[in-house]
Amino acid sequence: MENRTFAFVKTDKKLVKLFYKDIMIIKGLGNYVEVHTLDGKRYIYYKTLRDLIDSLPDEFMRVHNSYIINLINIESFEDNQLLCGDIKIAVAKSYKDCLAEALSKMML
Repeated sequence: MENRTFAFVKTDKKLVKLFYKDIMIIKGLGNYVEVHTLDGKRYIYYKTLRDLIDSLPDEFMRVHNSYIINLINIESFEDNQLLCGDIKIAVAKSYKDCLAEALSKMML
């Protein structure tokens, strides 16, 4: 199952299948994470961002102590601000260079 395109998360006592391409951002809430999808749904489940980032595909990147974003769902990046849908995320200085390098590889 190396090249999976989805994962299951346990939320509200059930397993929900989430396709990686549909995940916009993942917000850390202490020992929980909140997953925001393209269709506006939110799923909260028990896991830390630190544990989660290691199990995600390469298109996911940590940009702040509290946020992981899906690079394919970024709409714009300007002045340390990412726009993903209608959500603005501040990019931490320690992650900015790594993000800029990843985005430069995706430029035309």
